[in-house]
Amino acid sequence: MGPRRREDVHMTRIISQSRDETWQLGERLGTLAVPGTFIALGGDLGAGKTVFAKGVGAGLSVSSVVSSPTFILVALHESGRLPLWHVDAYRLTAGDEIDGLGLEEADDGVVVMEWATRFPNALPNDRLEVVLHERAGAPDVREIELIATGPRHRALVEGVV
Repeated sequence: MGPRRREDVHMTRIISQSRDETWQLGERLGTLAVPGTFIALGGDLGAGKTVFAKGVGAGLSVSSVVSSPTFILVALHESGRLPLWHVDAYRLTAGDEIDGLGLEEADDGVVVMEWATRFPNALPNDRLEVVLHERAGAPDVREIELIATGPRHRALVEGVV
């Protein structure tokens, strides 16, 4: 971990008009994902983090059901093109708890961590932060920020937009 240099950070905003579009964005990212991809999800409760994660799973051709792993913390899906580590950090209270999740074994796959943006100092330097914001008065519309914090994930964002 450590501080990011400004030139390493690349941000793009996308407007999703529906749950389907949010899912499709996740699917496109999953299709382009390479081993070591780390997607840190943020946003309020109900913003679409799990919908997005399901899309990533579809893009990786995961055949098992991708659902919120809130009570188990980590769900490993090995049935796709790459292993998908779906993590829910909602119940964690400190970033150092992330170290105990076994994610060091995830280098050969893709990590999608819901509520990860709460612990930025515990995340890899090169990652993709996906922050979903609800639009007032438009229940299905989301403004989605894609923030690449290093070269691997910048290339991933550039392939999507």
